[in-house]
Parts: sequence; structure tokens; C-alpha cells
Amino acid sequence: MAEKLHFSLVSPEHEMFTGEVDQVDAPGAEGDFGVLAGHAPFMTALREGEITVHNNGTLIRYRIQGGFADVTPEGLTVLAESATAV
Repeated sequence: MAEKLHFSLVSPEHEMFTGEVDQVDAPGAEGDFGVLAGHAPFMTALREGEITVHNNGTLIRYRIQGGFADVTPEGLTVLAESATAV
């Protein structure tokens, strides 16, 4: 079984998602990127676009209006200016 990534998506209103997932794709300010478990740490600004969460063969999408992504050894946290489920 593949290692899982801990992912949290937080907007000013509330926590939209938190849990263990396979992969997260996000719209970085300098280009789209994907994060898997064990990814090297980094922090980046996000532009408007969609975050796609891959988990057990299903996709969950969220529309964001910008924010920041922080990848640490513990996982990925996205602090979005606003976020809505698609």
C-alpha cells in the first residue's frame, strides 16, 4: 500500500478538508504542481484555480482564489483566500 499524504485545506471561513490522501495538485503562482507523500519541503503562493485531491481512485476538486501552500515533512497545508467545492 502506498504511503499517504496528510492534506489540509483551510479558508478564512472554515477548514474545507483534512485527511490522508494519495496526491494533491495545486495552481502555484509560478505554475501547477503536485505533491505526494515524502515531497521535499517548500512554500509557495497560489493563484486562482482548482485544487485536485486524488484519493483511492476518486477526485475531489476545490476552486480557490489564491493563498499559500506549505509542504512540510508532516504534509501539505493550503491556506486559501477563499475556497469552494466544485
